[in-house]
Formats: sequence, structure tokens, C-alpha cells
Amino acid sequence: MHYIRHALMGFSIASLLGLGACSMAPMTSDATALMARLDGTREVPMVTTGATGLLEASLTPGSNVLTWKLTYAGLSGPATAAHFHGPAMAGQNAGVVVPITAPLASPASGNATLSPSQVADLMAGKWYVNVHTAANPGGEIRGQVNIVP
Repeated sequence: MHYIRHALMGFSIASLLGLGACSMAPMTSDATALMARLDGTREVPMVTTGATGLLEASLTPGSNVLTWKLTYAGLSGPATAAHFHGPAMAGQNAGVVVPITAPLASPASGNATLSPSQVADLMAGKWYVNVHTAANPGGEIRGQVNIVP
């Protein structure tokens, strides 16, 4: 009996944790979850900074709508711009494909409808996101966007 009570308690806690994780990111069940961890070492060329960031995003198939939330802290100054860039693998630079529009204060959120070729590049890991500042106009922090396993 003691074993069953502990097993049931473990199941209840696991269920609660699962529900909490589901409520954190509102996505439809068929959306693809994406993420990028941003820092200065991923910029090309590398930037020395203590700033970090996190992009949480989802792509809804069929409509090709990309929805995101970008949080960051520790920048050398206010963000002057933020963008999705591509196509480029880690260590490569590319042009802007989707701007992240004002307000740029963390957290910055938004959405955009992507073309089929943009979806293909994004899903192949060929997009990155970065945040620019006056001190680092080429970008202070950057992260490659990847599918959440």
C-alpha cells in the first residue's frame, strides 16, 4: 500500500509538471516549437558581452505563421534593432528575413507569415536571431534557431 501511495503521488506531481509546461507556451498541438539561446560568442565576429537572450517561437503549419517571444538581459545599452536572418548556418552571416519591430524592450514579441522557402530554411536550421545595440551595431547577441526536440 505504501508503494502504491508513492507511485500515485509521483504520477500526480508529474501530471502537474506536464500541465505547467503546456500552459507556458500557447501553441496548437500541430505547431512546431522553436528556440534559440543568444549570446555574444555566437555573433560573427564574436562580441565580448555579458548579455544573454532566449527566443521561444512556434511555427503553425498550413498558415506558415511564425510567432515569437524574445527575452534578453545585460545588453551594453538599449536594443536598437532585432531581426531574424537567413539563410545561414552557425558561423555564417546573412541578410534580414524578418524584422522584429518596436517596441524592442524585453520581452519583445510578434508574428509574421512566412513564404514556403522561408519555412524550408527555418526548419533546416538556417535562420538565426540577433539583437543590435549602439555599441554593437552588427549585433551584440545572436542565436541559431532550432526545432525543440
